[in-house]
Amino acid sequence: MTRGLVTLLVFAPTVAALLVAMVPRSATKLMQILAVVLSLVPLAITGQIWRAFDAANGDFQLVERFGWLPGIGASYFVGIDGISLLLIALTVVLTPLVLLSSMDTVHQKIKGYLVSMLILETTMLGALVSLDLLLFYVFWELMLVPMFLIIGVWGGERRMYASIKFLLFTMLGSLPMLAAILYVVWAHTQAAGTPSFAITDLYGTAMPTTNATLCFLAFFLAFAVKVPMFPLHTWLPDAHVEAPTGGSVILAGVLLKMGTYGFLRFVIPLFPNVMAASAGWIGVLAVIGIVYGALVAMVQPDMKKLVAYSSVSHLGFVMLGIVSLNSQGMEGAVYQMLNHGVSTGALFLLVGVLYERRHTRLISEYGGLWKTLPVYATCFMVIMLSSIGLPGLNGFVGEFLILLGGFRFDHALTAVAASGVVLGAAYMLWMYQRVMFGEVTNEKNLAMSDMSLRELAVVVPLIVLAVGMGVYPKPFFDMMRASVAHTIARVPASAIVAAGHGVELPGGLSLRGMAVPHADSGEAR
Repeated sequence: MTRGLVTLLVFAPTVAALLVAMVPRSATKLMQILAVVLSLVPLAITGQIWRAFDAANGDFQLVERFGWLPGIGASYFVGIDGISLLLIALTVVLTPLVLLSSMDTVHQKIKGYLVSMLILETTMLGALVSLDLLLFYVFWELMLVPMFLIIGVWGGERRMYASIKFLLFTMLGSLPMLAAILYVVWAHTQAAGTPSFAITDLYGTAMPTTNATLCFLAFFLAFAVKVPMFPLHTWLPDAHVEAPTGGSVILAGVLLKMGTYGFLRFVIPLFPNVMAASAGWIGVLAVIGIVYGALVAMVQPDMKKLVAYSSVSHLGFVMLGIVSLNSQGMEGAVYQMLNHGVSTGALFLLVGVLYERRHTRLISEYGGLWKTLPVYATCFMVIMLSSIGLPGLNGFVGEFLILLGGFRFDHALTAVAASGVVLGAAYMLWMYQRVMFGEVTNEKNLAMSDMSLRELAVVVPLIVLAVGMGVYPKPFFDMMRASVAHTIARVPASAIVAAGHGVELPGGLSLRGMAVPHADSGEAR
């Protein structure tokens, strides 16, 4: 029975938020436990969807469509493909862990925090399943409200500055996209005779090149701010540093992926020719982000800010994979979205563990923690190695495929991007060496306790995922492959060739004559 599963998935967190809101304010433990238990419901629903999903079918599945605003062609139109399903899985895995971690990290206005986090989950899931542009825009904008509150109410000393900056950047980036949505719908109405916001109707809408380019730029601005791409990234370090631990985890783990997801779901299919023609300069921005993010991360004295800038670098890799417009690059990009959510989410949780004990994130305040906190140091080491892409862990698979796909796209850009792998290892290992090794020079570190069972219950699932995704990534690629192929197929081969990309042909040959092994099977394609 799959009817209504997608709607149930989206609104289950809202029901949970209402139930948590009904718990008396004095019953803190009860509302925390209730929030964690109820947040497992979307995880269970996702498991059911995963079992019902036909991975060989790249079309949208489990589709639900009802009239919403029929006069303007808007509908409640939701469904899932292999790409969105993986990001949904990431969302429903991270949310219970964040709520569980809040028992240690949130000490005031707890009910408001739990309700905000659950409402945020609904908006994220809604954006991921929306197949109607107006519905997507509603969820996209609603997403800002709970995250604004999470940063502004439960954040650090400069929380108001960070939350307002986050709100202004993302709202100003989104407004041109609304205008572009209206134009695309108008163009479709002129051609078809009836209005529709359904993306399945809007795909392939013909429009003059100049107008298509302007609409592309409007969508690009909205999603590039959210990724965030260089030079639109400046809101991210402030938001990450000032957000509470859970806010940072969701921000890095899921919200940033909304930008890269937007490129795959909307930008490429709606404006395939402009996207192919623009891939070169987008690739340049992505590679600048990779190198810039890594260099700035290297000189950060604050661990949380270091991890924040590492996100700029990691998401640059994702964008490079997307603009490569070939299966290796795009599959690597989708996989790297998952990897970043797991490893960076875990890094923020681990930094939060130290902050709760010492109330400082400065690297210079630590040293020698391997002796006093061996369990913590071990967990940190595994996640740190997954973040830098050690073979056998999740980060390696995604980065390797992105570089493989990127090499087919642009040799020089990919060569520069590869330096980001080395820089990433340098700043992470250097940070780890300063925090974990050496003598304990600060007596306050001697009094710290190692990780509690609850903290281990939050971090260990992410370590298991990092190892599992590194050792056996096949189920994830099986799930996404047909949907990625569908996305690439929406770009005319002539546009890809004109933009200088190689085009895949049966048998693993490209129009450039390059034979490329397929992602994880070794099979030529």
